[in-house]
Amino acid sequence: MNLKNLASVISIIYKKNPKVEAVLLAGSVSRNWEDEFSDIELLIFWKEEPTDEDRKIPIQILNGRIIDFHDFEDEEWAETYITNNVKLEISSFLTKTIERAIEEVTLNFETSFDLQCLIASVHFGVPLYGELMIATLKEKVSEYPKSLSEAMILEHIDFGNRWNNREALLSRKDWLMFYKVVDSVQTNIMALLFGLNRQYVIHPGFKWQKNSLETMENIPENALERLELIFTGDPEAGLKELELIIQDIYLLIQAEYPNLDLSPYINKSEFLRPKRV
Repeated sequence: MNLKNLASVISIIYKKNPKVEAVLLAGSVSRNWEDEFSDIELLIFWKEEPTDEDRKIPIQILNGRIIDFHDFEDEEWAETYITNNVKLEISSFLTKTIERAIEEVTLNFETSFDLQCLIASVHFGVPLYGELMIATLKEKVSEYPKSLSEAMILEHIDFGNRWNNREALLSRKDWLMFYKVVDSVQTNIMALLFGLNRQYVIHPGFKWQKNSLETMENIPENALERLELIFTGDPEAGLKELELIIQDIYLLIQAEYPNLDLSPYINKSEFLRPKRV
């Protein structure tokens, strides 16, 4: 089944509601990254607040089976349902909420992953209805601000105090805490790479890591293979590789932003918890 075609058919149902201003296909399908597990993500932009009935009518028309149906929270209405054996993730926003989010990220340089994911959906999304309005929004997010890039770097360059315990955790084989630390550091690394490459974060948990890295030019050599090794290879070798990747990223940042003083962060990241002898 062609998910883009199905999304187009479904959008026709939504656009019949006069409150709907635009329908945008987002997620992996909009980027041609879908696989056999992919669902359809639709963003619905509303001129005024939708009622529960407004949200349920398309599901009823499609004979959908509701999985989740959430009330208004964090300026979003969200529901999940299945139709034609395909899961649909529907996120509804007032158009003014989207416009405000764009201003926060592109003008105030807000580093929030959630807001950036919303902006990324606008940037990469495929308009299914309301093309002119969406084109206007796309123009506003077409250029990733340099100041946002710097803000992302400064926000995520500190790997935290637990990173200094890495060798102790490895020596103790304290695996749960060890991999929590490794996960946290790799998450920071991905945030740094998105900022350094001036790309909006596309998922708060950095899903589609492989696909994302393939779109980036300014990354450590063999970044994907090395980042995978950290989780799939020998823990000691993975830790050493992680330390080398961090050093590579420092060099990339310094080359791109020579005026940024990274020395406090470098010194902190190189510190190790003392071992008694």
